[in-house]
Amino acid sequence: MRASLFITCYNDTLFPETGRAVVRLLERLGVALDFNPQQTCCGQMHANTGFRGEAFSQAERFVRFYRDTETVVIPSSSCVAMIREQYAGLFEELGSDALRKDFAALLPRVYELSEFLIDRLGVEDVGASFPHRVTYHASCHGLRALHLGDRPYRLLAKVRGLEQASLPNIDRCCGFGGTFSIKNADVSSAMLADKLQDAVSTGAEYCTALDNSCLMHLGGAMHRQSLPIKTIHLAEILAATDAQPLEARA
Repeated sequence: MRASLFITCYNDTLFPETGRAVVRLLERLGVALDFNPQQTCCGQMHANTGFRGEAFSQAERFVRFYRDTETVVIPSSSCVAMIREQYAGLFEELGSDALRKDFAALLPRVYELSEFLIDRLGVEDVGASFPHRVTYHASCHGLRALHLGDRPYRLLAKVRGLEQASLPNIDRCCGFGGTFSIKNADVSSAMLADKLQDAVSTGAEYCTALDNSCLMHLGGAMHRQSLPIKTIHLAEILAATDAQPLEARA
């Protein structure tokens, strides 16, 4: 199988180890990967703040780059939700019939990472080893937009040595929400404090998620407060093996 890897701007700029982990993981599973170095942003930040033209240009670029690919894999439920929920409206408003047709053909081939592993490859045991206690944070986009359900838990359950710790109030937002955390800082901070309390209560060494945006929000507070828990993207756990353990973060 061949797949094109869309590495989100968050990962590319701030968390490159996530992209490298996805490559190691998928190549280990026999997936031949393509990467277009001209890729940029999915356009979500632009769309959510009212910059429709700028969001459209990013959406059109995405379709142009990937319309002929077999599959697109994205390690971010937030970006996949943007593509599934907002691209159609942008193209209806600003696009052409040809663009809308290309997008309709491409959309069923766009997968979030856990969807790709379970729904497309039919794999739950990816050969990972991660001997740590881990709790999973369900990001809002993965939970409510993509309805990922138990996919992340099924993948974690097959990781050798990993002990899953259930996160209380799993349906609650971490408070990031992109520009929400800037425009509504007090509310965001209160939501973050509750989420941190829940995470610490699990006794987990690591909190994982499918979005580095959430993990950045959580990890920053964990670091500032010297809490006994770290953040890690699910891809990095799944990429880890006895022979090639977790890549150290800078």
